Amino acid sequence: MPSTRFVDRLLARIAHVGSPTCIGLDPVVDRLPESIRTSSTSDAEAVEAFCIGVIDATAEHAAAFKPQSACFERLGSAGVAVLERVVAQAKANEVPVVLDAKRGDIGSTAEHYAKAVLAIGADSVTVNAYLGPSTIEPYLDAGLGVFVLVRTSNPDSDAVQSNELTTGGTVAELMAGLVSKSGQPRAGERGMSDVGAVVGLTKSADGQSLRKLMPGQIFLVPGYGAQGGCAEDLKPLLTESDIPGRGVLVNASRSVIYAEPEPGESWSAAVARAAKAMRDDLASVIG
Repeated sequence: MPSTRFVDRLLARIAHVGSPTCIGLDPVVDRLPESIRTSSTSDAEAVEAFCIGVIDATAEHAAAFKPQSACFERLGSAGVAVLERVVAQAKANEVPVVLDAKRGDIGSTAEHYAKAVLAIGADSVTVNAYLGPSTIEPYLDAGLGVFVLVRTSNPDSDAVQSNELTTGGTVAELMAGLVSKSGQPRAGERGMSDVGAVVGLTKSADGQSLRKLMPGQIFLVPGYGAQGGCAEDLKPLLTESDIPGRGVLVNASRSVIYAEPEPGESWSAAVARAAKAMRDDLASVIG
């Protein structure tokens, strides 16, 4: 019987696709194709049509989809309803969903957030664990996977994450130790954990040390494409273990979902082409 653990389902999907390709769904109304904006009666309707179109165009190349919760929440209750339907469409295509919500609160409040993630239908969620391990545990107890912010791709993350501690190491390395410890009881069939880590591709110089601290974690890796990261930058982040995707799940949003159509090409065909190119690029490095 197939494992129901998130990390095992994710690894199975990566193996099926042949690449750790994660498509970020970050819909911004002003950037949507004109044909969608002009045929929609509301921003929420336009966002839904666009995201469903992206999912249908890219599902065969996607190991996961990562909807950015803020892009939907800004539309109010209609946007949250759209998010639920978008997640359902991804799941109908048998693709795992990472809700990018960056939740971070004490355990009793995190229990409510965990229930919300389940209600939306996602398989996992990004979490800010600054308040400690109890920030993480309610999601795991609910059967979800988590990706804890450790070394993020935004340039000003250095102001916090690179600071040296008097006890040795950096803030990012401290978080890495917390993630590794929290993940040990949550290991799946291949030794990887339901507790993963967000490690930006633009910070891959720290990747080797972070991988040593977190050998059992899947790294959710933003920064590919529009943010300047490339497939070669992944090498320090890869595990030595022979597992699908070598321990990473690489996200791209803008460079895929807003791909520029070639003459005579539809916007959805351009998105599909960009997703396939990303899949093939990552596979060429990971092997």
